[in-house]
Formats: sequence, C-alpha cells, structure tokens
Amino acid sequence: MADPMIVGWGHTVFGKSELEDTEALMAAAVGPALDHAGIGAEDVDGIFVGVFNNGFSRQDFQAALVAMGDEAFAHTPATRYENACATGSAALFGAMDFIASGRGRIALVVGAEKMTGVPTAEVGDILLGASYRREEAEVEAGFAGLFGQIAAGYFQRHGDQSEALAMIAAKNHANGMANPYAHMRKDLGTAFCNTVSEKNPRVAGPLRRSDCSLISDGAAALVLADAETAMGMRRAIAFRSRAQASDIMALSRRDVLEFRGARLAWGQALEAAGVTLDDLSLVESHDCFTIAEMLEYEAMGLAAPGQGHRVIRDGVTARGGRLPVNLSGGLKSKGHPIGATGVSMHVIAAMQLAGEAGEMQLPGATMAGVFNMGGAAVANYVSILERAR
Repeated sequence: MADPMIVGWGHTVFGKSELEDTEALMAAAVGPALDHAGIGAEDVDGIFVGVFNNGFSRQDFQAALVAMGDEAFAHTPATRYENACATGSAALFGAMDFIASGRGRIALVVGAEKMTGVPTAEVGDILLGASYRREEAEVEAGFAGLFGQIAAGYFQRHGDQSEALAMIAAKNHANGMANPYAHMRKDLGTAFCNTVSEKNPRVAGPLRRSDCSLISDGAAALVLADAETAMGMRRAIAFRSRAQASDIMALSRRDVLEFRGARLAWGQALEAAGVTLDDLSLVESHDCFTIAEMLEYEAMGLAAPGQGHRVIRDGVTARGGRLPVNLSGGLKSKGHPIGATGVSMHVIAAMQLAGEAGEMQLPGATMAGVFNMGGAAVANYVSILERAR
C-alpha cells in the first residue's frame, strides 16, 4: 500500500513561549493544522504525539493531553512516541504505518516540548538522557560536551575547521531571517560566529555558543491522509520514500565521525526513491550543533569523509547553491524544542513543495529531503518528499 500523504500542518513560533506547558503548545498547533487540512477533529482516526520530556515537565502521559486541549478528541486513539531528538519523526513514521496498514484513513501527528520551564543547568542533564549515561554522564557541558568531543576529534583527524563551522552557523542564521517561526531571527555573520567573545564564548571543546542550537519551546503538527483521500483534498505532499537506521548508542563502541547510521538512512531513502542528491531541491537537516551539519554533508554524500568543510566554503548548501540546506534556519536559528523538531522539519519541507513557504520559499522546489536524528546519530530518519497535488 502507498504511503500516506501530508495534507495540512500547523506550527507555533519557537522560542521562550508564554504558553505554560505542552498541553497548551500542542493545542496551539493542532487547531491550525486541522483548519489547514480542511477537516474537523471528528475526521481523525488516530493521534500520534512526540514529546521527549524526561524531566522538562512533571506531567507525563502526554498523548492524553491532546484531548485536554480539544475534547472532540476524547475517544480518538492516541499514542506517545519518544526517540530522543528524533521523537517527532518517530511519531510521524508511526502515524504513516497506522494509515498504510489500513487501520485508519486520517492521522494527526503533533510534536511539542516546553524546555524553558526548568533552569538552564537542568536542561543539560535532562538532554544527557539521550546519551549512554553509564559512560557519558559526567561529560562536562552535557550534550554540548559530547558534540564538543566530536568536533575536537574531527579537528584532530582532519584539521581545524572552526571557520567552516562558523560559516554554517552564519548561513543558517541568515536563512532564519525569513522564517516567521524562528527563535532567533538575527543575521550574525561569519566573523561574529568565528570569534570567541563575551557574547560568543566557548561552550565545549572548540564549539562556541554560535555553534549550538537554542533551548526552545514550541509545537508543530501534521495531518496525514491515505493516498486516495489525500488526492481529493486541498493539497497533497507525498513521501517518495522514507528510511530509518540506528547505530550503537555508546560513543566508545563506534567511530562517531562516520555518522554511519545517518549514511545508511540516506542511502536507503535515495535508493528507494530512485533519485540522487542532484534531484533534490532542498534539504532540512538536523544541525543541533554546526559540527553535526558538517558531518551530515559527508553522510548524505555531498563530500568525502573529512571534506565537509568544502561544501560550505564552495557555497553548495547556500540558498543559491546546488543543494540548499536549512532554508528554515535549521535548529540553529529556528530552535530545537526536542519533540517538535522532526515534525517541524517535515512541515517546513512540505511548505516549500506546496509553494506556501512565504519569504522562505525556494522558487520551483519539486523534491525535498529531511534528515532528523536522535542522540549522536543513533536514531536516524530520512524522508524524500514531493508534491502530488
């Protein structure tokens, strides 16, 4: 059976939200998503919720909170998914399997996180839940410390690429200026990002503050429908293919610079779609840290190992380049509310393909790639999207 299609979406502004919890954030994204799809709550056969939590909130059982925001969902089956920073994509793929199996015709996917309600020092420890605590719990600076180690290892093997990382940060912040949902709509420039200063201090290893994604609140929602139903609706964004690949959690048991799980997921998705990177108009990729985006260039096949810096230096991933990456501003500018991220990335890609991306719009976009990962490339999801209607 054909994969279901995206027929509508909703997206809150990311950042420090006045909405007090995930219940309110999800409600703020769900209503607009239903309206955008032209359906009511009574049309939804299943709800798929992505929230990481792990200590951001004492309230759990997050799947039930969608009905708390709209009692019309009181008797609609709802399930919560968690897969670290790929939580949103896990919920999306679960919803797609639900429809593809014939169990439902229309599904609602919503991802959310309220991260700013706890002290910043606690955020780092909560996020370390996505690492292998038995070996990595004492890493200084939390998850930033893990990626600081990855960046240091990359520099040791391939030379200091601090300037290339700064160029990635600057690119994404410049792109984020056009994104009304972005947490930080500020063009920082390469010089600022490449200079250690009071406003841009080192955070971990060679990583500076400008190399790290933002602590954000936010929610995003997608409405999916089976192919037959979708083709009778206002819009339909199809999945040309999708793939998921995992890798060993503990950094000590693999060469993390390889991003092998990401490489496998990209290879599987491109092969299943019958396309190459040259067929893609754009990619939304998981830049939790700038070193991650550079490693993802290599994993997707834009560069050989150790040559990712050439991609950004040659302008390949710039807005006007061969393959624009993170026209939304990425996690770097848009923000990274954990459970919302994978859903948001698919929303942004769908907006581009539907011609509904506003100032972010890339003229003539026909096919998009999405890469969302959990942990240090442990859970890896790739989608290849194209417009069907």
